[in-house]
Parts: sequence; structure tokens; C-alpha cells
Amino acid sequence: MRTKLIEFRNVSFRYTEDLPWVLRNCTFEIYENEEVAIIGHNGSGKSTIAKLMNGLLFPQEGTIFINGKQVTEDSIWEIRKDVGMVFQNPDNQFVGTTVQDDVAFGMENRGIPRPEMVKRINETLSAVGMLDYLMTEPHKLSGGQKQRVAIASVLAISPQVLILDEATAMLDPKGRTEIMDTISSVQEKHQLSLITITHDLQEVVRAERVIVMNEGEIWDEASPREVFAQKDELRKIGLDVPFIAILSDALVKSGVSITNEPLNQVELLEDLWTSHSKT
Repeated sequence: MRTKLIEFRNVSFRYTEDLPWVLRNCTFEIYENEEVAIIGHNGSGKSTIAKLMNGLLFPQEGTIFINGKQVTEDSIWEIRKDVGMVFQNPDNQFVGTTVQDDVAFGMENRGIPRPEMVKRINETLSAVGMLDYLMTEPHKLSGGQKQRVAIASVLAISPQVLILDEATAMLDPKGRTEIMDTISSVQEKHQLSLITITHDLQEVVRAERVIVMNEGEIWDEASPREVFAQKDELRKIGLDVPFIAILSDALVKSGVSITNEPLNQVELLEDLWTSHSKT
């Protein structure tokens, strides 16, 4: 049985008293080594959730627990040892003059001994395929390379939770796929919980569980297959559905038998082949 790692209990948040609530009465749990996607239209509260997890914000109502510790101003530095975050624009995270310096920065702040730092720098840059760029200046890297270094910098502090807040939004489709493949490999190796906040539907279908936000509230919480089966309802709250889901609907309406809710091309082809073989 998985251990509970993150817990939101009736959490509400607004930026100032004269503004509407960004989050209202949100309750959910995330477990060790779980991959969860959080989706919703712009302004639905999903990025606010990420900042609350990392202690960049604090709720006005409710409580948040990370690894059994309540998130407060007193506990925030302990919390940030467990939670790493990668943002949309990696340039906002760079502080070092070289890739090596940047990965070392977070460890230096935590007083990690130099031999251990060197070991972690090599391990994390190898994990994201950037070890050959050890002495490269970050501004000379491509967008995808910068994001890989940002991920390595977070992994170097050995967090238990990795949050990607629209981390692939500035990349082309090939770059997004490469980054997500890298992250999946890293997650499996390091046994991380992965929380992806994204508009990219291909990232969503990779998750074990999806939390759907709508106007500051949890609209649904289910597997990707269960969520995307609600195509009409998702459109009503301003969300897209994968092209494969639209195609499978069109095929069903034209009389083609599809038994499952396919999430990708492979599943759709397998379903069509199985149905055709039976006939």
C-alpha cells in the first residue's frame, strides 16, 4: 500500500481580500511514486496548487501536509527539501555561470559536502543527457537543453516530489516528448512522485490519475481514461480532449465497434483489430 505524501485538507486561497477565491475547499491526496496530472482552463487554480505545495504561497483556509509535515512559514525550508519545482521558463531558474554551477547551487545552500555534490552533479546531468555540457554557459543552450538542466538542478537536491508547472509549454512537440520521456525514466529510477500541471493532452494521458480543476474547485479526480470519456462535459468547462478520443467517437457514430476508450493510436488500432478479428 502506497504511503500518503501530499495532502490538501479543505484548502482555500485568494491573493487579496478584495479578489475572488482562486481555490475553494480543495481536498485531495497524492501518494509516493505516483504520477498525477492537474489540468484546467486558465485561472482554474492549478498553478496556485503547485505554489502552495512548494510553500511559495500559504492557504487562508485549510491545511496542507507534505510527507507528514504541515506547510507553515516555520516548516517551509524543511518542506522544500522534499518538493522540487520546474517552471515554464527555465531562464527564470538559472543562477550559475555554467551548467555545473547551476546544478550545484541548490546543494550549496543546503550545505551538502563537496564530494557528494560532485557525485550528484554527474549523476543528475547523466540522467537527463546533459553531462557533456558540464562547463557550458546556460544561455548557449537550446530550450529543451535548458529545461533538462533545470530538471537536473531540482533532482540534485533529492526531492520526493517533482512538480512540473507547464514545464514543456515553450518546447516544440518533439522537445516535449523528449523531456517527458526523460522525466519518466528519472521518476522510475529515483522513485519520485511526479505532478504535472499542463495543457498538453499527451502529457495527461501518461499520468496514473488526473485532477481536473474548474473555477477553483476540483471538478473530477479519476484515471485519464475515465476523465476523457466525459468529452462533452470537458468541453463545457473549456477543456480539449485528445484527437484519438474525438476520432473514436466519430468511428462509433459511423457504426464501427470500439469496446474501450482509447488514449492513443496504438490502443485504437488494437481495439479496431480485435473487433475486426471477431467479425
